[in-house]
Order: sequence, then structure tokens, then C-alpha cells
Amino acid sequence: MSILSDIQSTLAPLGLPMETGAYTEAAPDKYLVIVPLADTFELYADNAPGFDVQEARISLYAKGSYTADKNAVVRAMLGGGFTITDRRYVGYETDTGYHHYVVDVSKHYEMEE
Repeated sequence: MSILSDIQSTLAPLGLPMETGAYTEAAPDKYLVIVPLADTFELYADNAPGFDVQEARISLYAKGSYTADKNAVVRAMLGGGFTITDRRYVGYETDTGYHHYVVDVSKHYEMEE
């Protein structure tokens, strides 16, 4: 029950290199970095959590056009049962030559008893 492992398995077929937290290898022309954002509980009338809501940010870094990869990430996340809470172009990093695009996602996990 981990959003990080679910994201990794959902995006693996895209063939984009990915790491959690930071990319520590020599960076290729395209890669993904996954960062956990939040873990919250959905509360019900009895104030007991019914769902664990986990959120993460997927950062796509690409030299050159990023549009096809961005669309592939979005389609994979929606197809994998994730909710997309935000997506935006962060900007072009002149010092590295990468375009930076983020997709924020969340997923609800039923609480285990």
C-alpha cells in the first residue's frame, strides 16, 4: 500500500528512467523523479479513518520536446487508478537545458484492519 511503488510499477512500461527524491545517476536526456507530498486520512461520521490518501509529485525532465512523454505519463496515471490533482509546466532550466513538467497525483487506499 504505497503510492511510490504503485507509481513506479505504473510508469515502468514507459521505459523512462526514474528515481525517488532525486536523480543521483548521470542524468539522461529524459527522466522522472517521484517525490512524496502528503499522507492524509479521510474521516467519516465516527471520526475513524476509512481511507489513507497518499499524494506524490512526478517531475518529468526532458531535453527537447516533452509533450509526448507528458501525455504518456498522464494517460498511464489515469489508467492506473490515480487522481491527477495538478499538472503544470514549471519552466526551462537554462543551467541544465531541461524542460521541467510536473504531474501531481493522489490515490486512496482502504484502511487495513
